[in-house]
Amino acid sequence: MNIEVFELERTQSLWENTVSYNLTETGIHPFNLSELLTGEERDHLIKTRLGYGQTNGSIELRDAISEMYEGTDRDQIMVTNGSIEANFITLWTLLEAGDELVLMLPNYMQLFGAARAFGVKVTPFYLREDLGWQPDLDELRGIVTSRTKMIAVCNPNNPTGAILNGTAMEEIVQLARDAGAWLYADEIYRGAEFDRRETPSFYGRYDKTIVAGGLSKAYALPGLRIGWLVGPHDVIAETWKRRDYTTITTPILSNEIAAIVLRPDRRARILERNRNILNENLPLLTEWADSHPGLFSFVPPLAGGMVFLRYNLELNSTELVTRIRKEKSTFIVAGDCFGMDHRLRIGIGSEKEYLRAGLERISESLSEMR
Repeated sequence: MNIEVFELERTQSLWENTVSYNLTETGIHPFNLSELLTGEERDHLIKTRLGYGQTNGSIELRDAISEMYEGTDRDQIMVTNGSIEANFITLWTLLEAGDELVLMLPNYMQLFGAARAFGVKVTPFYLREDLGWQPDLDELRGIVTSRTKMIAVCNPNNPTGAILNGTAMEEIVQLARDAGAWLYADEIYRGAEFDRRETPSFYGRYDKTIVAGGLSKAYALPGLRIGWLVGPHDVIAETWKRRDYTTITTPILSNEIAAIVLRPDRRARILERNRNILNENLPLLTEWADSHPGLFSFVPPLAGGMVFLRYNLELNSTELVTRIRKEKSTFIVAGDCFGMDHRLRIGIGSEKEYLRAGLERISESLSEMR
């Protein structure tokens, strides 16, 4: 198998732990256990035996996830090591070499690279900045055909922070239904909305729908490495077959913590804390961008811990972020990682003063360049 380098992840892995200010993260400032759990809950964890957990996820955790998706039961849930494993085993389960995947771009680029490694034909459809990062539905209708095996979306979207409107969601579902294709929705940012209204899930709109979620982004718990799939019973059973060949199980302590986190009252408090952070930081980023007149423009994100900016400099995005990293020990993501030069992705989920200091470093670098 010939597999291409996953540029976004490789770039972040190389540099995110070597800089003073890492603004590449698209989640929210992580919790520690003292902030997250009661003393009684921490004592319970200390006494937990560190054996293997149930390989498809603990019953308690799968029940908690199932309660978030109306009409499902625990056997329609597969718990994974982050949503990245959920994405991988879904492709492995449902697509074969020669199949066609119609993929939303820009996007977290894992599906793009992994599908191509499997020999799948990837046909992109693009979110349009001039449409507020919504798709051109006429264009999409011309792309989806009877040969399409899967339509894949990321909603809310990484890197734009856009949320598909109701018309777009309905049309995507109908196109999948008409083609008899699978509809796969990465919903990892669901719960991180600035207006505090949870994004409607694609799950339940069509019988060949599978969605992925997890605790890394909206829940500010990336270190737990808990993701999940929700889908029809037979497909989830098939993903379990593949799972036995990958990581086998998620850590038993992570299962215990995740089951606590997803209790309705705890879940609501966590999401409220995280949305507060985002709503404090977006004005800071906006004010910073406005302080550089004529340099930046962007469509304000509706969800997620990032802003996707267009910049007005005659300099490639990889070259620009490399200079900022080397000169100011501050790291942001180049638009090149998404195939979109002259753009930058800046994470806004960190602590406010950390974000402010990182942005000041970027300003210093830009002033020196200009």
